[in-house]
Amino acid sequence: MQVKFDDKKFAKQMNNIVNYSFGFFEGMQKGKTVFLNNLGKETVEALKMFVDANARMDPMSMHHVYEWGKVGMASKRLFQVDHTVSNLGLSIVSNFKQSTSIKQGSSVPFYNKARIMEYGQPVVIKPRNASVLSFDVGGEQIFTKNPVNVSNPGGDWVQGSYEKTFDNFMNYYFKQTFLRASGIYDHLSNPRAYKSNLRAGSKIGKTKGREVGYRWITNINVGVE
Repeated sequence: MQVKFDDKKFAKQMNNIVNYSFGFFEGMQKGKTVFLNNLGKETVEALKMFVDANARMDPMSMHHVYEWGKVGMASKRLFQVDHTVSNLGLSIVSNFKQSTSIKQGSSVPFYNKARIMEYGQPVVIKPRNASVLSFDVGGEQIFTKNPVNVSNPGGDWVQGSYEKTFDNFMNYYFKQTFLRASGIYDHLSNPRAYKSNLRAGSKIGKTKGREVGYRWITNINVGVE
């Protein structure tokens, strides 16, 4: 019995497989920005809806990040969430917006309502167009010429509640639910595209690897139904 072994063909295939692997990672790296941008957009939308849902369940602690009387309404949010992608990866950041609505009994908006209440910042209320302040306390009308110091406008149940909700989303919901429900976790854990294109990669090499790697990372479905 005699077996002929084409060592040149075998060496070429092995070289192509190695180059295919390198190309796959190069393509994946090239497409990473696209993937992270898509992930960032979906994460931002999921986070905003998560805050809205929590606000509707607990309006007493979350009313400050919405216009007066509009707790949980997407169009009345006083917070903005954005994402950025850099060489360090994906970042999710949030800032507060100015309030434009006027609470019943007031004449001007509480402009920094969300920020002040979230951080428990004290405020001093002074009369602007009158000689005295008038406000209601427990159903009784109070008049005073002196400035009124409010040490914690939102109360202890409001202070830090938005940050806590934000952290709960990122540390628990995002990791335990969002990544799995969207299929991202399974997709990244099992690069089927690499395996299914290995034969073609053994013939073509790095070019095929780049194509497969880029398509694999950019075609991840990052939305949650």
